[in-house]
Order: sequence, then C-alpha cells, then structure tokens
Amino acid sequence: MLFRHFTHAIVRGVPKSLARSAVGLNGKVNLEKAKMQHKIYVSTLREVGLEIIELPPDENYPDCVFVEDTAVVCNGTALVSKPGHPTRRKEADYMRSILKNELGLQVSEIEDPAATLDGGDVLFTGKEFFVGLSGRTNQAGVSALASTFSEFPCVPIKVDKALHLKCLIGMAGPDLMCVDPSAEGRDTYSRLQKAANFQYQTLDLPEVGAANVVLVNGTLLHGTTEELPKLANIFQEQLSHLNLKPINISEFRKANGNLTCCSILIHKSET
Repeated sequence: MLFRHFTHAIVRGVPKSLARSAVGLNGKVNLEKAKMQHKIYVSTLREVGLEIIELPPDENYPDCVFVEDTAVVCNGTALVSKPGHPTRRKEADYMRSILKNELGLQVSEIEDPAATLDGGDVLFTGKEFFVGLSGRTNQAGVSALASTFSEFPCVPIKVDKALHLKCLIGMAGPDLMCVDPSAEGRDTYSRLQKAANFQYQTLDLPEVGAANVVLVNGTLLHGTTEELPKLANIFQEQLSHLNLKPINISEFRKANGNLTCCSILIHKSET
C-alpha cells in the first residue's frame, strides 16, 4: 500500500451546540462559517478520491464533528478509543457501529477501565506509532493501542501543554514530519527523535498551529495564510511534488480543532 493512501473517510456534521458548548472553547464560533469550512473540507476529501461516510451531527455532543478522537484505524482493524474527556465517551460508542456495520472492519475494544485514548494523540508514520501522553491519553491507553496493532512499534511521547500530539507534529511524507515552532513543539519532537525506532526528516514551520496537516493520496491539506500568515509559500517551496490544498478551519481552531480532527481516514482493501 502506498504511504497515506486511503479509500474512505468518515466525517460528521457540525452541531449548533459546537458554538456554545465545545470542550475548551476559546473564541466565538461563527456557526454558518464553520459549516461552510467543513463543507469545503469534505468536498476536498472527495476530490482526492475518497468515498465519504457522512454522519449526522448530534446536538448532545458539541465536539462530535471532531471524529478523529473516537477511533484509530490501521490495516483493516479499528480500535474504538476511550476519549479522555468524559463527555465524549458516547461519541466513540456510536462510531463503533459505523466502523463495524457500515465499513465491515474488525473492531477492537479497550478493556482496561482506567485507560484513556484520543485519536488526536496517535501519529502513525507507516512504520511505527507515536502516542502522546497528554491530558487526554494515558499509559493504559497507549498499552491498549500497542496490543491492538502489535505488528508495529508503539512509542509513548510526553505532551506537556498541547491538547494532543498531532497539534505539534504531523506527517508530510513517508519520513517527513512537520514540527510546530513553539517551545512545546520543539521539546516534544526532541523526545520523539530520541525514542524513535526509525529516522525522520523535519520540515520546520514558522507558524504555531501549522504542523497539523492531512496527507492523503498525494495531496496535502494544510492551513491557509489567511489564518497563519507566516506560512507564506513554505509548502509550495518545500513540497512541490504534492498536490497542495490550503484549507481554512479558523472556526474549528476556536474549539481546539485541527485539520486531522475532522475525519477518520481508512484504507479498505477490495474483497
């Protein structure tokens, strides 16, 4: 399988409650603008060849648009996560049925009642998993993921201040990582380098918040200069071999959301 090649994406609509009740809300969300940004995000995933499974929003779960946190999917197996914030646990329960019944994936569960695991903390390089030990993911959650995907090394990485590991580090190629320029980003990447089983190159970015990117089927979804003006032309200069798609998610950033948060990407083999 080619690196970061996917066939399906699960996305979920934007609930009205996002604007008033999302966990960690740090700004006034323009709901109509958020819905338009999400529509562009989803249409971009369609453009790169993904079959979209679009789930309806649920007003009882303001963060439900951030589907990434509810499951980790690799090699035809889905691990249903156990989100670190208690109000989000039911989102994972709903996702279980979608993964099993609509996609026919093998579904694995986290048995340890003490475990927590957010998908936003799980960075897969194609060779190994790095899992952030953050406020949302603990060591028991890391152990559950390591047990489920035992064919790959699974490396815990301490995340001190950021919400998730993927807020600070993203994959822009088979061995290329985008690194957030903040002190937390640099420190986290330093810990990752020391613990890694393989060597990786880095793309150092000048703008905080720009390291969270989505690489899918030869296309890189990344932040816009409208949101992140210091980016200038760095992706065009450094990653000209990719199809580059700037996506504005300013309204989701106000709810601690990032580009990867809004989808679960899946490679489903033909049967």
